[in-house]
Amino acid sequence: MANKELAVLILAAGKGTRLKSSLAKVLHSAGGKSLLEHVVRACQPLSAKKTIAVVGYQAEKVAEICTPLGVETVLQQPQNGTGHAMLVAKRAIGSAKYVIVLPGDAPLVRPQTLRALLAKHKSGNAAATILTAVLADPSGYGRILRKSGDTVAGVIEESQLTPEQRELNEINSSMYCFTTAKLWPALAEVKPNNKHREIYLTDAIAILNGKGETVLAEIAADSRETLGCNTRADLAGVDYTFREWKREALMRDGVTMQLPETVVVDSDVTAGEDTVVEAGVQLLGQTRIGSRCVIKTGSILHDMLLGDDVVVEPYCVLAESRLDSDVIVGPFARLRAHTHLKSGARIGNFVEVKKSVVGEGTKAMHLTYLGDAKIGSKTNIGAGTITCNYDGFHKNPTTIGSRVFIGSDSALIAPVKIGDGAYVAAGSTITDNVPADALGIARGRQVNKPGWAGKKRRELSSAGKSGKKKSKKRK
Repeated sequence: MANKELAVLILAAGKGTRLKSSLAKVLHSAGGKSLLEHVVRACQPLSAKKTIAVVGYQAEKVAEICTPLGVETVLQQPQNGTGHAMLVAKRAIGSAKYVIVLPGDAPLVRPQTLRALLAKHKSGNAAATILTAVLADPSGYGRILRKSGDTVAGVIEESQLTPEQRELNEINSSMYCFTTAKLWPALAEVKPNNKHREIYLTDAIAILNGKGETVLAEIAADSRETLGCNTRADLAGVDYTFREWKREALMRDGVTMQLPETVVVDSDVTAGEDTVVEAGVQLLGQTRIGSRCVIKTGSILHDMLLGDDVVVEPYCVLAESRLDSDVIVGPFARLRAHTHLKSGARIGNFVEVKKSVVGEGTKAMHLTYLGDAKIGSKTNIGAGTITCNYDGFHKNPTTIGSRVFIGSDSALIAPVKIGDGAYVAAGSTITDNVPADALGIARGRQVNKPGWAGKKRRELSSAGKSGKKKSKKRK
């Protein structure tokens, strides 16, 4: 049920100039999702009455992320600071008693940390509670000054620190929980008395302190949760952390990883017990892997669904497809979208399959293209077979029955059907349907000419000698 007392506000209006990109900061990706989507998903378990994103730069593109996730957007134009963003969103926040505020570029924050922030705020009857972190190197961040215990005396920007204050290592994460009845009057008193002429939330916190209101601090259990993404190096660091967390979670669940630091795993990937993932593998998107599978070196799986006991040999590229149990793919195979390999199917070296169903126990072992095809069970597709599915205007289907033998180097010109138990002779170009249990053969008749090769070599040799003599005469 929704927490009717709580609203969440995500600050997502900035461009992010230090990223040196035409893309809005919150739209950059880490761990397989945009920064903003990570933040939204971290907030969802709070069950807030309303989640709002303050947008500005590339507002329409940012809204495309927010809307499917149930997040309301409010435009901040011009962008005059974090306090100004709060004022812009005041009407949207409405009657909520509490509001959690966090930046859209801090994707590592986790739901349990936001819950702890809210719990500290409520139990302490605070006007404001700041999520803080303790860093070995706090340079670049504002510091937290404490009174005693969890009580905050102030937030000091780095440029204003005294030499003694520079030794402090507790930093402001720019994530807060406010009691709205206390926040709005304090914000109304904030003046843009700074070089940027902007209204800052930290100034509102100073005003609350000055009025004797309670301001608390909640230290994040993992300081990485507070990291923002201001530079490309920050993005890379956050991406690494996401994938490190995911690898550790999979290994806790019974997955073996060889050289785990070389494996790229997106946050929504799942894998069953006793699955083995070798070095250099990428598991991306919504990939789901069953138990006892083996994903070998260099393979890339994107939005894949694998049953149990599947083997993906080295250097395969598989996307948006389904592999039932006991399937073997590769090495060097490619599966494109909407492919379904049924139980026990085998797709081998340099085989490409697109939008096709391959039946149980069917094999296509070498150098083959299967596109827009439906293939029955226990069929053998010979090396070099091509389903010629495109006629220049439309993609056409090929239907191959069960227990069929397709000889090597055959071209099946779609639309065409090969009946159950049929044979297609090697080297055939099949343009008509082949009935069940028939032999389809379509190739020129072989003619052998005895002695032809020897005669040809003698002619070539004689012509070569004659050419040399003429060349000498010209000299």
